[in-house]
Amino acid sequence: MSDWPVMLAHGPVGLRPLELADAKAWREARIRGAAWLKPWEATVPPGAGDRPATFRTMVRKLSKLAREGQAMPFAITVDGEFAGQVTVSNIVRGSAQFASIGYWVDPQFAGRGVVPMAVALVIDHCFATARLHRIEISIRPENVNSLRVVQKLGIAEVGYAPRYLHIDGEWRDHRQFAVTTEECPGGMVNRLLRAGFSISGESHPSHG
Repeated sequence: MSDWPVMLAHGPVGLRPLELADAKAWREARIRGAAWLKPWEATVPPGAGDRPATFRTMVRKLSKLAREGQAMPFAITVDGEFAGQVTVSNIVRGSAQFASIGYWVDPQFAGRGVVPMAVALVIDHCFATARLHRIEISIRPENVNSLRVVQKLGIAEVGYAPRYLHIDGEWRDHRQFAVTTEECPGGMVNRLLRAGFSISGESHPSHG
């Protein structure tokens, strides 16, 4: 299996590269989740340039980064239907071998354990196939839903970063979580399953 592109799956939850063909489903999901996602949405501070203005521009930019080995933009699917996104970004090689993960989900798929399983699958891919050593997830302290994801995965909190990212128009503090290959030798999916996790179990995924 190569680092990218790749398809991953466990039960009804699948991951595949985000595609231009996802435009309609992506927009509909973002409209449904607009109010829910807004407090956790990354924004660009004044004078720092603009975010991609269209879905097409975003996909092309992420696809270029993926080809260069700097990102892995996954679409989450449930029984083949578009359900959200997990993006591995800021991939650093050399002596570091780490990356960051962010995620969001269509509200209609919340409460079903979709994102914990999706993130677990991505982490396992990052460790076993992409040979990364450390994965980091940064979450606003107020984002209880996203905090539940790292709690279910058993990912340890490693720090606190004041005014870490520009979110919803302001510089926001973030709690920082990280996991290394040594901490889950059997894989993150197996850790979830050993804990009795169910895809239909309670989960409230959202942006980090």
